[in-house]
Amino acid sequence: MNGKTDSARLSFGEKVGYGLGDMASNFYMGFFGLFLLYYYTDVFGISPAAAATMLLITKVVDAISDPAMGLIADRTSTRWGRYRPYLLWIAVPYALLGYLLFLGPEFSDTGKLVYAYVTYTLVMLAYTAINVPYSALLAVISPVSEERTKATQFRFVFASLGTLCVGAFATPLVELLGGGDEVAGFRATIILFAVLSVLIFWVTFATTRERVQQQQHHGSVRGDVTALLKNASWVVLVLTGILVVIGLIARFASIVFYLKYYVGDAGTTVFLIFDRTAVLTSCGLIGQLFGALITPMLASRFEKHHLMIGMNVLHAALLAICYFIPPDNFGLITMVHSLGIMTFGVVITLLFSMYTDCSEYGEWLTGRQTAGLTVSASMFSLKFGSALGGALPGFMLAGFGFVANEVQSDWALQGIRLMFNGLPAVFFLAGGLLMLFYKIDRETTAVTERELHERRTSS
Repeated sequence: MNGKTDSARLSFGEKVGYGLGDMASNFYMGFFGLFLLYYYTDVFGISPAAAATMLLITKVVDAISDPAMGLIADRTSTRWGRYRPYLLWIAVPYALLGYLLFLGPEFSDTGKLVYAYVTYTLVMLAYTAINVPYSALLAVISPVSEERTKATQFRFVFASLGTLCVGAFATPLVELLGGGDEVAGFRATIILFAVLSVLIFWVTFATTRERVQQQQHHGSVRGDVTALLKNASWVVLVLTGILVVIGLIARFASIVFYLKYYVGDAGTTVFLIFDRTAVLTSCGLIGQLFGALITPMLASRFEKHHLMIGMNVLHAALLAICYFIPPDNFGLITMVHSLGIMTFGVVITLLFSMYTDCSEYGEWLTGRQTAGLTVSASMFSLKFGSALGGALPGFMLAGFGFVANEVQSDWALQGIRLMFNGLPAVFFLAGGLLMLFYKIDRETTAVTERELHERRTSS
């Protein structure tokens, strides 16, 4: 059995439909990653340290909700499948809660902080409820690793396009729709992205199906968790995911501060309707899109974990170079940033493809079907990395004496440079080195697919 039967192949329409789901997610998560820390500090009026602490503390909820959602999804049984129904059910609550996050009510300082805790926690719970099943869907969309890699490519092409739309149009939309009032501008802009998210999630639901038909899951939670932890390569992959996402989000959360206070960007347009923030972000995300596009070609020539090592080390080197570029050379900053994010496009596409390889390897190793738990635990690691990546710049701003909307001291500017370049470089380098311990290669995957097919056929 070579695994490449017609029933295992994905049509172009289904790959597009699956990929669109991450565009819907990134209309929000891209928006949060790029602008949430700035919104909290410079618009809503929360101190950097308080905002950073909130982003970390709320992850305690995710430590419970993410694995719980995976266990629930693994035990779901409907006429639409195990994972797809959540795309239909949760899209509207997810959109509404994202809008509340940027509502910007006029509360006291304490009231604003409480409001931030409550709304951010709720929107991340909704994200868990829709994105864990969406990610787990990849494990059952085809029994063939090559087809899942193609679906992952489409996923991150559309994820890049979603974040690109946010990066390119968010600041112009905030200015246009707010008429100079940033609170009103953010509120109106998130409404637009919320509506688009709902519609796109429903398209993903309508265009995909679950090909790997699994038996009803009756295993114990403890047994599932024990089986998962036996998969050493999954543990390595999760830790690597945490590190690279910390690096990426720390850099993205620093962009507005780096350009506003170090480069001296006053928000004026430099190309059509786009300011420097939009240009730098957009060019970087075009690089990420290109990285996602070339990933299957690279993965056909090299082992996936070898690619992960090379791309992470290269990204760290580019960040080190960017640190020394003077602030008046915006073109060179943009070019080096874009090359770095291109390597991340390869890394994140490989990461999710490798999660499903780990899921199948875990089933082959232990006999337990735990795609939902495998992916949900992986998603928690990425959300934790995202929260830490968003929080660390806030702590650095506080530690280096940053004062919002003021001329910064040389020490504060040094902190901004370090959080934009030095901090992410450390995490990307660490993530690359950790992949030296990953053991699932092409040969192992081929054996896993063949023997799982035999088991499923006989069952």
